[in-house]
Amino acid sequence: MSSNDFMPIENWDHLELWVGNAKQAAHFYEHAFGFTRTAYGGPETGVRDRASYVVEQGEVRLVLTSGLRPDSDITQFAARHGDGAKDIALQVASADEAYRTAVQRGARGIEEPHWIEDEFGRVELATIGTYGETVHTFVNRSEYTGPYMPGYRATAVNGSPSSGVGLRMLDHVVGNVELGRMNHWVEFYERVFGMTNIVHFGDDQIQFPINEPAEGKRKSQIEEYLEFNGGPGVQHIAMQSTDIVHTVEAMKERGVLFLDTPEAYYEDVEGRVGEINESYEDLKRLRILADRDEDGYLLQIFTKTAQDRPTVFFEVIERHGATTFGEGNFKALFESIEREQALRGNL
Repeated sequence: MSSNDFMPIENWDHLELWVGNAKQAAHFYEHAFGFTRTAYGGPETGVRDRASYVVEQGEVRLVLTSGLRPDSDITQFAARHGDGAKDIALQVASADEAYRTAVQRGARGIEEPHWIEDEFGRVELATIGTYGETVHTFVNRSEYTGPYMPGYRATAVNGSPSSGVGLRMLDHVVGNVELGRMNHWVEFYERVFGMTNIVHFGDDQIQFPINEPAEGKRKSQIEEYLEFNGGPGVQHIAMQSTDIVHTVEAMKERGVLFLDTPEAYYEDVEGRVGEINESYEDLKRLRILADRDEDGYLLQIFTKTAQDRPTVFFEVIERHGATTFGEGNFKALFESIEREQALRGNL
């Protein structure tokens, strides 16, 4: 979805995951996904109710947060949903204007606009609700020079920072909602954010695809997600690479598990997609998918779920002009996910 001028979103700011153990989650994303830890907030920095680790790679910033007490909203979120994306935060020129506009257009206000500050300056924040317990925080950090936000301190890196695995920016964040609610949430983003139902988008636009279950005899992968997540939430997080072959090789070496793709897929992918810069043998070896639309082609691959619950997973995507999401690969993707569901006994 692309945004019209009345809600001028400048960029992704960060994606905050509420997790059961933020210290261990940070270690996972550092060592498996190649992120570098850049900031920390917790009791040692004056934050009394949580511990948060900020990890970054390219323009991707993840914040991994745990509650410190049993009655914490963060602790209870993790108990209900498992590790999951809580806040899809967006950079704006004015959090106050973005919040007022969103609420006037029907969004549910969560946190009124306010400033927080320290010796590095100040940050303006405001938050609205979206599907399930997911929120969007509007962030104006134009007057701030610190490592992340007030309440956080820069993290000393042991040795040199990780060179990463080639992840450079968020591409899209996908939400799963209940049967019959997809159109409601599509209309929400159109009305509140001025977004349009996707046909095409550019590299500088923010995209929020929405899924709902398909009706059928067997349990769809979206129904499985809704059951184990305890309702709607973020299904997967897509991150762009400029060299997906290198990125996937590096992630596999670090122990990341990806969905498999049937051998038969590679028998006709070259005829369907046509000439690409990469080697189809490399794609087959690494089980990377390819698709083409009228604007170009894309390469993509999906991890297995990032935790024991069959909920959140990640996508690595490389775009060569393509402006869609790999619709030609949906059948192969769904078959791969169904094989995982069958192993869990949830099909």
